[in-house]
Amino acid sequence: MRIFLLLGAISGFLSVALGAFGSHVLKGKLNDYLLGVYHTGVTYQTTHALALVLVALLCKWYPESSVLTWAGWCFTVGTLLFSGSLYALSFTNIKALGAITPFGGVLFLAGWALLAVHAWKSVS
Repeated sequence: MRIFLLLGAISGFLSVALGAFGSHVLKGKLNDYLLGVYHTGVTYQTTHALALVLVALLCKWYPESSVLTWAGWCFTVGTLLFSGSLYALSFTNIKALGAITPFGGVLFLAGWALLAVHAWKSVS
């Protein structure tokens, strides 16, 4: 699906830009804990940008697979919730935002589980 390739490419671009921003601009502005929180968001965004590209490639070979489509959406929404909440937490230091992060993590887990289901059912 073209949408997952596009979303993966945009997310990958943003993760590199946000990582550089964090390393060069935020280093003196955030304490070590909040900077670590920020970089955790960047790391997971980068990883799942690559996962979206993988899903896009698999969708090209298995266009009938709804499991792959669900995996792609889990990675997309997971990134928004997980990394987005960590970015917001690092900028605002509002601890309650950390309560959103696990929902993104669960979506990441669901996306990887769905990839495993696809592999079990479809790949010979």
